[in-house]
Amino acid sequence: DKCTMYCNILLLLSLFGVSRCCLQDQASAYRFTGAVCRLTYPAAVVLNDKTTKVIEAAFKHARYPSMKGEKYIRFMGKVFYGLENLEIQNLTIGKSAFELLPGEGISMEISNVSALFRGTIHYGYGNWLINITNSVDFEVESNIDLGINPKLYCGRDRVAADTSDCFLNFHKLHLHLQGDKEPNWLKKLFTDFVTFTVKLVIKGQICKEINKVANILADFIQDTAEQFLSDGDISVDIGVTAAPQITANYVESYHKGLTNYNNMSAVINNSAFHPSQLTENRMLYFWISDEVLNPMMTAAHHDGRFQLNLTGEELAVSSSQRGNPHELCYSCMLYLNTCLTESASPEFRVWSSSVPWLNTSTSGTTVWAQASAQIFCGSPHIPALFFKTVPFQTQAVHFLEIELTRLLDKQGTNLFDIFNPEVIPQDVLIQMDFGFPHHLLVEFLKKTLQ
Repeated sequence: DKCTMYCNILLLLSLFGVSRCCLQDQASAYRFTGAVCRLTYPAAVVLNDKTTKVIEAAFKHARYPSMKGEKYIRFMGKVFYGLENLEIQNLTIGKSAFELLPGEGISMEISNVSALFRGTIHYGYGNWLINITNSVDFEVESNIDLGINPKLYCGRDRVAADTSDCFLNFHKLHLHLQGDKEPNWLKKLFTDFVTFTVKLVIKGQICKEINKVANILADFIQDTAEQFLSDGDISVDIGVTAAPQITANYVESYHKGLTNYNNMSAVINNSAFHPSQLTENRMLYFWISDEVLNPMMTAAHHDGRFQLNLTGEELAVSSSQRGNPHELCYSCMLYLNTCLTESASPEFRVWSSSVPWLNTSTSGTTVWAQASAQIFCGSPHIPALFFKTVPFQTQAVHFLEIELTRLLDKQGTNLFDIFNPEVIPQDVLIQMDFGFPHHLLVEFLKKTLQ
């Protein structure tokens, strides 16, 4: 599908990706923006369905520090106690809900998180008459609601997530001591200590881990996108030009889209983006400036990407499928037939002989290009034939299809679940629905838990 090659090239730009200074005012950044991604509310619902797995990873990956305390008890003296080896088991998460808060961020609530925490309590107590030390394993049953209000901001040439607005509500926290042989006063002391400690430690570590995982996810998305858009000496800088815009219906991010080739980078300072060019009817939109595509084609031209070699049977098949004979000069047809019938190793080469140029207008998107070709018959008795086309126009989607399809296939287009992609050539606008593939989530979680 000729739409598909465009639909995947910037898929991973969806949430994360800063300009030369990451402007705070989105409107001021439009002229420096080469690509825009709009993720609408239905797409956010799809991503939210995967949130529970990320939260689960945060709980399991968190490392809980040891805690110590002491308390003076009449007739017993000082009681020393410590909590060690706290780990989580039997984690289940109920449901996750979210809301897009215009101009602020995202509100998320993860309810009915049930978890069993296990650890060991070391304790000692005594006075001048008696001195006792011991340890006991324990379990804590818990039921928690988790609230997070992430803010997206510019950081390290990317969009980073700040989840410091994080809170936990404990609806159940029950302590069970293994063996159940400790005196009642000690159970009560341990219950108070463990309850307080577990609440303090879990909240601090879980919220810290969620912030860490959120930014690992941001880096994972952008790193994957940069790898996806890199091929040989050609790459694309997908840093953002401004912080994302959040409304009640979508999250919109603004990306540089600067082509890098042989240590040289393109410049964009006259982009024509305006939010009115995008709608909210589909899940995901990508708007791409001519100032992104033209440097990409220039780099591809200088890197020798726009060329085709046909030999032997391939050339014979291509010749048999050519169009109206009047489209070819009579002498060229005779030469080609002679070459095919009298040579055992004919070869046909065609390449772009000048830098292609693309232009988008209300009437559509067109490309101006010029090609050169050579037919070599592989025989000393038949000279090679060389010819060059005059500059011609063609449809942009068709012109780029072969090279972009090759690149996308090489980089892993099939990693994404894309539905009903559509290209609007008047704005080079790609719109689609999508599903978040489970295997990508698994890959991310594996890297997170390493």
